[in-house]
Amino acid sequence: MAVATDRVERAVDAFMAHLAVERGSSPNTLRAYGNDLRRYVAHLRERGVDDLAAVQEADVSGFVAALRSGPAPLAASSAARALAAVRGLHRFAARDGLVDDDVSRAVTPPATARRLPRTLTVDEVEQLLAGCIGDGPTGLRDRALLELLYSTGARISEAVGIDVDDLDAESRTVLLHGKGGKQRVVPVGRPALAAVDAWLVRGRPALASRGRGSPALLLNARGARLSRQSAWHVLRGAAEVAGVRAEVSPHTLRHCFATHLLSGGADVRVVQELLGHASVATTQIYTHVTVDTLREVYATAHPRARG
Repeated sequence: MAVATDRVERAVDAFMAHLAVERGSSPNTLRAYGNDLRRYVAHLRERGVDDLAAVQEADVSGFVAALRSGPAPLAASSAARALAAVRGLHRFAARDGLVDDDVSRAVTPPATARRLPRTLTVDEVEQLLAGCIGDGPTGLRDRALLELLYSTGARISEAVGIDVDDLDAESRTVLLHGKGGKQRVVPVGRPALAAVDAWLVRGRPALASRGRGSPALLLNARGARLSRQSAWHVLRGAAEVAGVRAEVSPHTLRHCFATHLLSGGADVRVVQELLGHASVATTQIYTHVTVDTLREVYATAHPRARG
C-alpha cells in the first residue's frame, strides 16, 4: 500500500503487516490481498468513508456488487477472493479493537459455478507417462517429475520444492512443503521411486555439475531448482509427444491421483490428508467425479438402465 492518508489505509497497512509477519503469508498471497484491498479503499473513498469504524455492511456488500458490474466485471471467483481479503481485514480490525464489530461477517460471496476437475483414465495416465522418452538427464528428470506428481498427488509447486533429503526411499515416503508453510508426508509408489532412482543415478549428477550445489531433487539445465513454469512445460510436452488428446493442466495428475484413489475405494478423509486439503469439503468435489463415472457405467451396463 502507499503511505497511509486516512484511517482505512492505516488499518489496511496494519493488516498487511500482520499477514506478512505473524501469519507468514506467501508473496503471492500478499500481492493478491494488496490489490484487492486497494480496490476496497478506493470504493470506500468514493462513498466518503475514511474510517474503518464508519463502514457499514451495505458498504461491504456494495463493494462486491461493484466488482461484479461495470465495464469490466470480475468473475464470481475473483469477487469472492476480494471479499475474502475484505473480511480478513474487518475480522483483524475487530479482534485488535480497531472497530467495535465485524460488519463484513454476514456478507456472502457471489455464487460460483461448480466445475468438476478434468481427469484422465488410468490408460491415459500411462500414455502420458510414456511421453517422457530418452535416457538423457532431462528425459530421466521429466519421467521422475511426472511419476512423482501422479504417485503423490503433489501440486507442481510442491513437486519442484522437494529436496533430495525430503525423499525417504527406505520408508517409501516424501516430505511435501504445502501452502502456508504446512508440511505433510505422503507415500510414494514403487514406479515413482524407480524413476527417481534412475534420475538420481544417471541424470541428476550431470545437471548438478553445472550449478552451485542446489539441494533440489529436480534440477534445470543450469543445475538450479526446476521452476513451476518449466515443470508445466514438461507436462504439456509429454502430453503432446504421447498423443494425449485430453486437455492437461498443472493440476491434471493431482486430479487423477485423487479420482483414481476414490474410485479404488479410498476413504475421502484419507485422500484429504494426502492432498493437504484443510477441509474435507474441498476433497469431496472428487466424489462427484466418481459418482458420474459409476452412473455412466450403470447406464451402459445394466439391462434396466436403458429403458
